[in-house]
Amino acid sequence: MARILETAGERIAVESSLSWVAELIEEGASGELHEGDGSSPSLEVVVEADRRPFHAADWEPLTRSAWRNDGQVVIENACTSGFDLHFDGTRATGRFTYRWRPPLRDRAVGRLLRSRFHLLARAALIQYPALWWAGMRGRAPLHASACTAGSATPLIAAPSGIGRSTLLFRELDRGEHATGDNLTVGDGSTVWGMVEPLRVEGGTGRRMPHGRREIKMDGRTDALMPDSVVVLERRRVDHPELVLCDPVRAARSLVASTYMAGELRRYWAFAATLALGSGLGPAHSRVAEVADEFTTALPCFSLACATPRQTALSELLIRTHTEVGT
Repeated sequence: MARILETAGERIAVESSLSWVAELIEEGASGELHEGDGSSPSLEVVVEADRRPFHAADWEPLTRSAWRNDGQVVIENACTSGFDLHFDGTRATGRFTYRWRPPLRDRAVGRLLRSRFHLLARAALIQYPALWWAGMRGRAPLHASACTAGSATPLIAAPSGIGRSTLLFRELDRGEHATGDNLTVGDGSTVWGMVEPLRVEGGTGRRMPHGRREIKMDGRTDALMPDSVVVLERRRVDHPELVLCDPVRAARSLVASTYMAGELRRYWAFAATLALGSGLGPAHSRVAEVADEFTTALPCFSLACATPRQTALSELLIRTHTEVGT
């Protein structure tokens, strides 16, 4: 029976005939899978127990290990996750069907590098389909987080490893709300969050790369309308410094951090292959356009700090908004 996950502004019906895959999806959904209420999903994800390859022998070759036929696409070993993918774009509701058929090498790597496998599988099964389908509505993936911070609602941008998750976690610990940890989709006005566990140093859940562990994100909200853009930078400063930032510089940071993000490394080929094969959706996401729309419409700030753990973004925003009159 299908369960529902609301993520990236999409309502996904998820069904798996493999119990271990159902558990993997449940973990990646951070407890937010729920029973359906009769409302129609915008997208369907089905994992079959069948181990046979999808039929594509007489289909048109699209690229290496991918074929197309009248709005349908088959991709072998999608995103090197071990799952073959069949996408049916002829339906009103997009349908992604998966079969577990890993090459021997990828099966061995998956056993040795469990955290890497979990991240790849979550991306291929849920995150990338949701991001691509959201593109049909003019939304673009962003490596950023929107959160409440006192009376403000900043969109926080930074490359991986700079401390954005740590900064975000501090605000959540103070009772604030956020769209998610690493990935969102935006249209230049609103940000919708990608459901995923929060990965921080000192967590208690599954061990992940870079010394972090997963925890459930308390205070997650589906969507926010940011009222500012904050570019986080790590520099040797005595005290955190929040100052007005050139919108062009802020847009560049938002775009660059999105294309630099490890979480999206395989997404661009995934999206382009589906778009070319099905004739649907954007072959290239509106990342730069959406970043320009946010940074042109909103005040932009740069936040320089040496240690994000000691930075209270809400206090800095209140003080700076008062000083500059924004």
